Amino acid sequence: MRTKVARRSRFKIYIDILTEIKSGTVLPTKIMYGANLNWTMLKKALEKLKAKELIQEQPMEINKSSKSIYTLTETGDKVLNYLKKVNEILEPETTEIPI
Repeated sequence: MRTKVARRSRFKIYIDILTEIKSGTVLPTKIMYGANLNWTMLKKALEKLKAKELIQEQPMEINKSSKSIYTLTETGDKVLNYLKKVNEILEPETTEIPI
């Protein structure tokens, strides 16, 4: 019997990515692992977040190779806080212990 796996909404994926970046995870592969995404989904989401000016992509040289790092914009920080509040209202954490 197959177990049905709940998929995350795009809304929750964006929250996860923005949260990873805010916590200091700036390299794309680290963001990918932290947000539990595949490479294709991450790239699409990063492009959307950049287009909405919620994150910035900055070139950086690491170990003699050029890489991109991502940082949260001021608007991105405000949006993240708002999205977290909305998520808490829509899906509050339950602290009850099942009996």
